[in-house]
Amino acid sequence: MPLTEFDRRLIAATQSGLPLLPRPYAALADQLGVSEAAVRDRLARMLDEGLIRRIGAIPNHYRLGYTANGMTVWDVDDARVDALGEQVGALSAVSHCYRRPRARPAWPYNLFAMVHGRSRDEVEALARQIRDLLGDACQGSDILYSTAILKKTGLRLNAAP
Repeated sequence: MPLTEFDRRLIAATQSGLPLLPRPYAALADQLGVSEAAVRDRLARMLDEGLIRRIGAIPNHYRLGYTANGMTVWDVDDARVDALGEQVGALSAVSHCYRRPRARPAWPYNLFAMVHGRSRDEVEALARQIRDLLGDACQGSDILYSTAILKKTGLRLNAAP
């Protein structure tokens, strides 16, 4: 389905983030000259239609004091990886968790879980918790520490429709 003019204006108004105000949708509505309900309804439909995946905060972990950020990678039994991945993803220390195909022999890992800590010792302790949860389904693991902050951005549109 093609984007409407309102869709384009709404995306343009939100592509740098929502206003940091108590009622961000009301502020967007004022900016766009529509009702707050129109903004909320269209964003909800965009989510339902798959035009956007989510609306959420993107924290800068470094500014929050979490300077040891590690992508833990796991070689988990394929028959159990989905169920265990759900459990790992539900841990409060895990910001995101997903399954990826292996690239054997160099890359045996099929489960990835990002954890954030104030030190490498803290990240390693969190990884031990994940290893305990995975139990005998885990055949190997590693931690890949972040070395740079990557700019995270949301949906962007070209200037011309």
